[in-house]
Amino acid sequence: MAISIQGFKALAILLFILSGNLAYSQEPDIQPIKKTSHYKKANKGKMFIFWGWNRGYYSKSDIHFTGDGYDFTLKDTKAQDRQTPFGFDPYLNPGSITIPQTNFRIGYYFADHYSVAIGVDHMKYFVINDQTVKMKGFVDQPGNEFNGIYNDSSIVITQQFLKFEHSDGLNYINVEVDRVDDILSWFHKDMDNLELNLSEGVSAGALYPKTNATLMGNPRHDDFHTSGYGVSLKVGLNITFYKYFFLQGEVKGGYINMPDILTTPFASDRADQQFTYLMVAFEFGVVFRIANRDKG
Repeated sequence: MAISIQGFKALAILLFILSGNLAYSQEPDIQPIKKTSHYKKANKGKMFIFWGWNRGYYSKSDIHFTGDGYDFTLKDTKAQDRQTPFGFDPYLNPGSITIPQTNFRIGYYFADHYSVAIGVDHMKYFVINDQTVKMKGFVDQPGNEFNGIYNDSSIVITQQFLKFEHSDGLNYINVEVDRVDDILSWFHKDMDNLELNLSEGVSAGALYPKTNATLMGNPRHDDFHTSGYGVSLKVGLNITFYKYFFLQGEVKGGYINMPDILTTPFASDRADQQFTYLMVAFEFGVVFRIANRDKG
């Protein structure tokens, strides 16, 4: 019996020594390296701000004009944006940076993969003059050279007949929700000072254009006015450097409906239209943490 007790004691001591060595040898492997790295790149609790520029492309649109003595529609009207030539002034001059077609957004990550933001897509929309369109409706005003009944009649949009621009601009004020994914993590790459992010988003908001319009010899009108609403989808690619600075490109497509466009200084004169658009944008910005994130 004495031999077996001594043997048991020896076995217990041996197991204790082995377990201590095993725990010591595993200690470097359980350091929270990956957890710490993930925490540094976690988005929840961060805020971002960006500024950039865009190009816009628009579908044809039926534009309906109504007022005292007239009610007509110009069918399949073509429009385009108008890009300001690039230069320090006005693209980077603080006193004139709102002249080009611009994008501004400020947002917050409420989860690692999701953000909500509010911003303005400042696009520009110009009906192309000297195009020929079909006109349906009537004009019946004293002394108006365009008086007549039109039944899909061809008419040239001259400066004397119509100038129609959302030129300062086609302002889409919207709230956007995005999903963001780190592309490098898909390939098990972890770089402290570089992130490559894919984003997809949906937005909705109001159209607040400053419509520059001159219609059939009436006084020019050019005031801001809430004219309708828009919805859109977007996809973007974001490159973040040194955790705080980023460049990104976006492609956004959407639908705009403006049932209440001001065309002259007279209260009875209105226009309405709806169209789809495609916007390509390039932006730069900063991202920073404003709220602590639970590491657990």
